[in-house]
Amino acid sequence: MSETGFDRQIYETTLLGFPEAAALLAIPLQVFAVVSSTNQILWELLAAGQGLPLAAIALQQTAGRGQWGRQWQSDLGGIYLSLALKTSLKAENATHLTLASAWGVASLLREFQVPVQLKWPNDFILQGRKLGGIKSETRVQSGKIQQAVLGIGLNWRNSTPPTGIQLYPFVAHHRLPITTAETLSAIALAGLWRGYQSYQGAGIEGILPGYLTLFANQGQKIEVEGCPGVVVGVTPQGELRVRLGLPVRLPKFVCRRGRSL
Repeated sequence: MSETGFDRQIYETTLLGFPEAAALLAIPLQVFAVVSSTNQILWELLAAGQGLPLAAIALQQTAGRGQWGRQWQSDLGGIYLSLALKTSLKAENATHLTLASAWGVASLLREFQVPVQLKWPNDFILQGRKLGGIKSETRVQSGKIQQAVLGIGLNWRNSTPPTGIQLYPFVAHHRLPITTAETLSAIALAGLWRGYQSYQGAGIEGILPGYLTLFANQGQKIEVEGCPGVVVGVTPQGELRVRLGLPVRLPKFVCRRGRSL
């Protein structure tokens, strides 16, 4: 595959502006015109003997992966990037990778004056519409996550459904310093890396308060098993925390308050 259309110089120049520049520039980046998904291509490269960490970016995906097995629309003009890492996390902490990655990217975008929020567990929200999302995948052996691939898709200038939003018109209107897809790609990689490194150093207890400051679901009204509820946060296990009220359809059902989903 060709990387025609992707300017590595702009990408690397952007990385030089981050405190983690040395580590980020040391991550090999594979650039493709079209792939099934950047997550899948990294798993294939790892199976072929490529070392870690490793990153891949595609100008277009034919089978992008979303949360809950959904397909992520991946037209030309979007940002589709994945980062593969070696880890030794406990398998039950896999959800932490998604939360930490989402927080890392969102917090870095906000440093560039993009007021992104986080919709549990993995979506980026801008002006009430979906800007992108995170898809984390792992390989587990003996109860430990040996390898993880953190994938991100962001709407830049690609077509989106009515519920989505492109970032390019927003940054152009506000004259923000994100002017190219390569700049946004570098921010995405740096955000994934920063989120993971912060999690490695501080654990989920160090990440969760920052995640909750960007939490778009706070106060959202939902219904669980016939009970009305209000979203009040996220647990350290990565579950949605809901405060349940009185039952609305099941008179004999006793709602449990503070339930996690």
